Amino acid sequence: MTTNFRIGQIVPSSNTTMETEVPAMLHARHRLFPEERFTFHSARMRMMHVDPDELKRMDLDSDRCAVELSDARCDVLAYACLVAIMCQGPGYHRVSEQRLGEVAEANGAPTPVISSAGALVAGLKTIGAKKVAIVTPYLKQLTAQVAGYLESESIEVSDALSLEVADNLAVGRLDPADLLDHVERLNITGADAVVLSACVQMPSLSAIQPVQDKLGVPVVTAAAATVHRILATLRLDTTVPDAGHLLSGAY
Repeated sequence: MTTNFRIGQIVPSSNTTMETEVPAMLHARHRLFPEERFTFHSARMRMMHVDPDELKRMDLDSDRCAVELSDARCDVLAYACLVAIMCQGPGYHRVSEQRLGEVAEANGAPTPVISSAGALVAGLKTIGAKKVAIVTPYLKQLTAQVAGYLESESIEVSDALSLEVADNLAVGRLDPADLLDHVERLNITGADAVVLSACVQMPSLSAIQPVQDKLGVPVVTAAAATVHRILATLRLDTTVPDAGHLLSGAY
């Protein structure tokens, strides 16, 4: 019997990646779980440049987006911008998820709400990663905030590589194949995992498995962690082929 799921995403207006990578991962499950069907629905928050002030202004639009998506009676809502949450200060993903859930409920559509920020934290803890090395497209100031946020959740960041791309459209045009070279500049000594893209806009899906094979350590991305939490929230098996350790089916 076919089971249908509606996936709602709250995304920055300039995000071009989550509406490609999340569907790609969930559709890749079809040969394993042919009874599943997913549809994808988005609402957008205005943002073009990845800087703290613009991210904070953008976050104010998330309540409106939750209302709009709850009109579609989605099965889960995902706030798909990691740094917009993390730049608000430690633990903010819990505040945001609770508030957006209350907004959806007030609209007559109680819906579980997750965030990419919370999903990355949860995903790293799920695989037991206490020390990680991360790659981000952000300016160094924002990368430091991401690292600080992870460390506030008891996940040590042993090394971080910032590609320093401020234009969010340009981030979405980065070639994921370049990540195989970028990770050579990352010190992974003692790391339990590598966060290949600590950003849901930086494309990384096609590089996850090659980088994991190359480094010999678990590789996670913000997008893959979001998919893991979507599947777990829907009480579905969490296997996605060639999408890294977290989505191997072991968790």
